[in-house]
Amino acid sequence: MASPAVPVHPWARLPRGLATALGTRLEPTVDAVARNVSELVPDFAAIDNPKFERDVHEAVRAAVERFLDLVGTDEPALPGTAREVFVALGAAEAREERSPDVLLAALRTASRALLRTASHALGELGPPEAGDVLDLADAVTAYVDELVAATTDGYALQVREQAGETDRRRRLLGELLLRGNAGDAAVRTAAADIGWRELGDLAAVLLPLEQARDARFRYGGDGVVVDRERDAVLLVRAGRRAGREQLAEALRGRGAVVGPTVPWARVPEAVRLAELTGQLVADRGGRGGVLFVVDHLAGLALHGDAGAMTALAARRLEPFAGLQPAARDRLLRTLHSWLLHWGSRSDVAAELFIHPQTVSYRIRRLRALLGDDLDDPDARFELLLVLAGR
Repeated sequence: MASPAVPVHPWARLPRGLATALGTRLEPTVDAVARNVSELVPDFAAIDNPKFERDVHEAVRAAVERFLDLVGTDEPALPGTAREVFVALGAAEAREERSPDVLLAALRTASRALLRTASHALGELGPPEAGDVLDLADAVTAYVDELVAATTDGYALQVREQAGETDRRRRLLGELLLRGNAGDAAVRTAAADIGWRELGDLAAVLLPLEQARDARFRYGGDGVVVDRERDAVLLVRAGRRAGREQLAEALRGRGAVVGPTVPWARVPEAVRLAELTGQLVADRGGRGGVLFVVDHLAGLALHGDAGAMTALAARRLEPFAGLQPAARDRLLRTLHSWLLHWGSRSDVAAELFIHPQTVSYRIRRLRALLGDDLDDPDARFELLLVLAGR
C-alpha cells in the first residue's frame, strides 16, 4: 500500500476550517492589514493620497484572498496570473522611485498583521496546540516570502528597463553632440531627457573602446559615453569632475586623450583636436599618461591646423576678454613687441612710438593679467604664436 504524499507547502498542513473562519472576517482582516501597512511603514505614512490608500487596500485584499485559497491545499503560492499581480506591484514601486526596502518593510508589516488575525481565527476552531501555531507561522512566513520574491522580481525588471531607456537617451544626446549639425532644440530636449537642465561647456575625452563601460560607471550622471568603431568618446560636463587634476587622476593608465573644454556646439571640433593630438604624439614615439590637448595646441598649430590655432588663441587671450577693445588692442600690441624684443623697454618704445614709462606701465598691467605666464618659456612661445597670427 502506497504511503500518503508528504505535503510540499506548509499551508497544506493548515485545517480547511481556517479558511472559512478567516473568510467570515475578510473585510476586517483586509482593513486591519492595510491600515497597519499604511500607518506603520514611515514612507507610506507620509503619503497623503486617497488613490494610494485604495491601491494598498486592493493589494492587501489580493494577498489575503490568495492565502485563503491556499489554506489546506498543496498548491504553489502564486501560479500564473496571481504572481503577475505582485510582479506589477514591485514594478510600480520602482517607477515611484521608492527604495525596495520600503516594499519589504510593508510586506513584513503585513505578515505580522495577517499572522495575528489568522491566529485569532485558528483559536475559534478549538484550543490550538503548539504545532498548529507553528504550522500557521510557517505558512504565513513562506507565503510572504513568495510575495517578496515576486515583488522583488518586478522591481528589478522595472529598474533594468528604466536603466536601458536612460542609456538609450544618453547615447542619443552623445550622438547629437558628436554629429555637430543637430538643431538647438533637439539637443536641449535630449539633454533635458537625461536630467541636464543646462548643457553649458563640455570636456571631450577619447578613450580606447574597452574603457567605455568603466567610463559610464565612473562618471554616471556627469557624462555621456558614445561607442565608436575604434574608440569611445566621453563627454563630461564642465565642473569639479572635469578639472585637469581630477581628469588626470581618474583617467590615469586608461589611454585617454582629453580635448579642450568647449561650448556644447563645438564638441566635434574638440574631438577632432583630441584625435589629432593622439596621432601627433603617437608619431613622435608613443604615449605616457593622460594626454591633454591644451599641452599640444602649439604643435598642432605649427602643423597648420586652424582649429588648434583658434583654440590656442582662445586659451591664451582669455585674460584679455573683459577689457575694452581699444585697451585690449594696445596691450596686445605691446605684448607682441615686448616678446619680439626680449623685454627691451627701449626697443618696444621705439617700435610703438610711445614713451618708455608707458611701456613699463603697460607691462605692469600685462603681469597683472598673465601672472607667471609672462615668464614661462612655453607660455611666451604660445603667446607669440597667437599674436603673430593676429
